[in-house]
Amino acid sequence: MAEVLLVGEPMALFIADEEGTLDKVSKFTKALAGAEANVAIGLSRLGHTVKYITKLGNDPFGRYIYEKLLEENIDVSSIKFIDEYPTGFMLKSKTSKGDPDIFYFRKGSAASHVTPNDIDCDVSQLKHIHITGITAALSNDTLDTLYRMIQIGKENGIRISFDPNIRKSLWQSEDEMVSTLNDIASKCDIVMPGIKEGLILTGSENPDDIADYYLGRGVETVIIKIGDKGAYVKTKDESFTVSGYKVEKIVDTVGAGDGFATGVISGLLEGLTLSDAVKRGNAIGAIIIMSPGDNDGLPDRETLDKFMGEIE
Repeated sequence: MAEVLLVGEPMALFIADEEGTLDKVSKFTKALAGAEANVAIGLSRLGHTVKYITKLGNDPFGRYIYEKLLEENIDVSSIKFIDEYPTGFMLKSKTSKGDPDIFYFRKGSAASHVTPNDIDCDVSQLKHIHITGITAALSNDTLDTLYRMIQIGKENGIRISFDPNIRKSLWQSEDEMVSTLNDIASKCDIVMPGIKEGLILTGSENPDDIADYYLGRGVETVIIKIGDKGAYVKTKDESFTVSGYKVEKIVDTVGAGDGFATGVISGLLEGLTLSDAVKRGNAIGAIIIMSPGDNDGLPDRETLDKFMGEIE
């Protein structure tokens, strides 16, 4: 029985071993990627029980992902292997400056065929559901699945968090993307957009205006990621900024938002104040960007406590 439920698309990730454009690089290191998978791994490493639901192709990438999730002590009992569709994968360049180039091979993947009927979870111990806009974009089936998860959360008093995680290339149009993501957000308890995502979704790049947009639509807590400045938090009762952590060297920014979500969710599960939970989110986000993989840097309890203690 799990505390946290996630549904998403895990992919095999191939990270270039040397700098250069992806068409020129010849050696890659294999890893696991996927927003919800990253959060699942992060929470499990901090000692929380996590159930992750998806569909994988009955292929080498699917078996690799399944074994990696098992190694992370994640409940994979509801993951299904299917023969009809493949497991998605992606390539990521290595860069010393800025964001890496990423190329996806995911259209029509096994995970895009997850349906509401695949949501099989004992809710008796469930305390949190986390969803992202990536899964919303994969197919009509996966979008319906997210709405089913929201329904389960509402019917059972389970807290729901939402990271828009915008991927424009997955949507038919920006109007459809904005409308759908904002509709999902309005049904969740916690919404965690980045400042740039807030501009796309609300038309404002002012954190307070972004927060008010969602609070006015029934969201209880809005947490806006503002880069190295940390995060801006607003509820109907209070608003505050939680400072970020200084990082000596940025290795890879991919996965920072998932690390942030991991920190916030784990903190709330453990009864931390909202401010301290967001502080933990900032800390894990900082740790992540100092590591090359999407989830390699996700800390265990000892590593997290040491990092936060040293900074303070």
